[in-house]
Amino acid sequence: MIVRSTDELAPVEWGNGTSHRLLTEADGMGFTVCETLVRRGSTSPLQYLRHLEACYCTGGSGEVVTTDGTRYKITEGTIYALNEHDAHYLVASDDEDLKLISVFSPALRGDEKHTLSPDGFSQY
Repeated sequence: MIVRSTDELAPVEWGNGTSHRLLTEADGMGFTVCETLVRRGSTSPLQYLRHLEACYCTGGSGEVVTTDGTRYKITEGTIYALNEHDAHYLVASDDEDLKLISVFSPALRGDEKHTLSPDGFSQY
């Protein structure tokens, strides 16, 4: 059995926020669970070519924007799943941080960080 708290983990700075990697590849579960904070006012161009990701909002607000410009409002209680390795923009509200529980399959190593630049979508 694995029992772990965010209090025991140093957060990973991933670019526009932090992530407590609660389960990683080393745990042998086949998936990763993270508590993720996206800083208010930030926009992150992201795409995961080697992982599928689902995010459940536990606080704050923001949007997920597709490459064709479709916008999906994210508020507490909303889940979104990137089931086709979708390139997207994760946008946190200007007023508050966006808080998510993120699940990745297959699992992350746990030390991944984004390279957020205007010339492409960051990925792990």
